[in-house]
Amino acid sequence: MKQIVDQTIILVYCMIALMEMPVSAQLVAAFLLAVIYAGMNEFLEGKRVQLMTSIGWLAAVYVCPQMWLFTPLILYSMLVYRQYLFVIILGLGLIRTYLPDQIPLLVYLGVGCMVTALIQYRTKEYELQDAKLRKIRDDSTELNLLLKEKNKNLLEKQDYEIYTATLRERNRIAREIHDNVGHMLSRSILMVGALKALNTQKVTEGPLDQLEDTLNAAMNSVRESVHDLHDESVNLKEVLESLAEEYTFCEVQLEYDMGYDVPREIKYSFISIVKEAMNNIMKHSNATSARVQVREHPGLYQLVVEDNGSTMTQKRLKEILDTTGGIGIRNMKERIGMLGGVVQFQAKEGFRIFITVPKQGGHE
Repeated sequence: MKQIVDQTIILVYCMIALMEMPVSAQLVAAFLLAVIYAGMNEFLEGKRVQLMTSIGWLAAVYVCPQMWLFTPLILYSMLVYRQYLFVIILGLGLIRTYLPDQIPLLVYLGVGCMVTALIQYRTKEYELQDAKLRKIRDDSTELNLLLKEKNKNLLEKQDYEIYTATLRERNRIAREIHDNVGHMLSRSILMVGALKALNTQKVTEGPLDQLEDTLNAAMNSVRESVHDLHDESVNLKEVLESLAEEYTFCEVQLEYDMGYDVPREIKYSFISIVKEAMNNIMKHSNATSARVQVREHPGLYQLVVEDNGSTMTQKRLKEILDTTGGIGIRNMKERIGMLGGVVQFQAKEGFRIFITVPKQGGHE
């Protein structure tokens, strides 16, 4: 597009030399041929086409001398395609045609040729810089996509590690219940059965039957409890309560108002975000109290973490969010973004993280 603008300006410059010349068929033909030559070299690709049009022009210019008046325009196309031999032939022919009888016109066209060379050089440099900029932008976009994918994999790995640790603990509890409590109950049931077989007093038959029924009910309850330790049984409330108790930098108040049936992705995301927020408060804040609010609404899940620290100002928060932000903030945004939610940060009377996730954003 820039080359078209350049050639239009050069064409106007060439036409100024025609203002005092009488209009003739040869002059009109020269103008049309110059426009056709520039257009073919601009829109038709291929070195063969460019070579043939240049040879054709140099051959026709000796038949129609008026075509020399458009030398700057022709020179532009030859410089674009680096046809330096044709440039030399064009310059020698121009000097031979107008020297020594028409020196003013020769000077005018010579100045036009120098301006054309300068314009073409500037346009070439502009296109090179533009290509470099596009490449840098494309590489940057590709790198950002790769980093985002790697960060996503790291978040998934972190969630998997939490899940693995939780599953390992559940399996340990299940084994202990099965090996200890289950065996003790089985022994008790067998002992009651033996007592019933040896019992000869009717007065103790009823209590023994009740004891056997109680032990069988307890055994069934243990079996159900062990079998119920499945993949989705992570108790979000208990985990958050444990985090609040373990955190000793300042007082932490937990407000929990959610049901038990919460999607696994949301559980792990909320646990990781609360951990990250608590670590940030400990490292970067002078807070004396913090509050974690977890609520379930009819259409969304909500998590709010806030403190009363004064080190984070609105100006500092804006600087962080306007740049790439910290790794923790980026991880929060990406976690909640994958769930279709929104993260908001505020720094007014303390630092506040406000997260909402629509219920359709989590999948069990």
